[in-house]
Amino acid sequence: MQADKLPTFFEQLNLQLTEAPNEVRRLFHGRGRRFEGLEQLTCDWVQGQLIVAIFKQVDELFIETLKQGLATLSESDLWQHKQGKSIVVQHRYADGAPSEVVLGELESQPVVHESGLKYQLNIGRNQNFGLFLDMRYGRDWVKENSKHKNVLNLFAYTCGFSVAAIAGGADQVVNVDMSKGSLAKGRENHKLNQHNINQVKFLGYDIFRSWGKIKKMGRYDLIVIDPPSFQKGSFALTKDYKRILRKLPELLAEGGEVIACVNSPQVTSQFLIDGMKEEAPALSFIERLDNPPEFEDTDPEASLKVLRFK
Repeated sequence: MQADKLPTFFEQLNLQLTEAPNEVRRLFHGRGRRFEGLEQLTCDWVQGQLIVAIFKQVDELFIETLKQGLATLSESDLWQHKQGKSIVVQHRYADGAPSEVVLGELESQPVVHESGLKYQLNIGRNQNFGLFLDMRYGRDWVKENSKHKNVLNLFAYTCGFSVAAIAGGADQVVNVDMSKGSLAKGRENHKLNQHNINQVKFLGYDIFRSWGKIKKMGRYDLIVIDPPSFQKGSFALTKDYKRILRKLPELLAEGGEVIACVNSPQVTSQFLIDGMKEEAPALSFIERLDNPPEFEDTDPEASLKVLRFK
């Protein structure tokens, strides 16, 4: 990346911060490749905290120019108006993705708002802080389309889809994820929103070894599939996704719907469309949900794909 391109970063940052609602929000998405020389840089607004992530090692000039610009921002009227508290630079390319606090004090477990719902994040220790911001419209769709439904949330992570579904009036959500720690955070997210936990199940299992348990709680009116692109020893997207699609006919209720997601730049929407035709031909492709505008990409097929089938 190029230090002489950073004025573009700060121009966009000021513009987006000015317009940002009082919610968690992506402010700069260099990975959409719309800003030459800044392709490995992102910036998120975490309601008072600015989290700048660098995805590829850069030279000292870039770091110093970035920090100087962030210091200037922290002295601006805009920063005061937005009640900015801290600025963190996360080195995502480095082992452990270390975070460097360049202003104020990091609040590592803030509670943030999105579309009227609350989520607790975990900043500074992991590559991901507990809520994928590009999935906002997906969570909104689930919230708007879950009333009185039995919902299955595969690869649930911290249960963002589950929170949205219960908020939208779902009768039950079954969350499945190998990480019991992530599911515990999901339980806390439901509690933050004062949801009835009796309506929510948390299954800390390997999905491929647990179809029997999953089937017992079906059939499902809505199934959400949002896997990682790769998880060592447990999931490889292009190899394992079809194994899930194959199970859909025996899990879905009549008239049921599927939200199938993929977030690998190497895998296109057509992979899911063709895979569904092959493994679950009774399901028809309906639409691809939009991504939030702040995640615009020069190649839409390289960004998050959220596809709806029925």
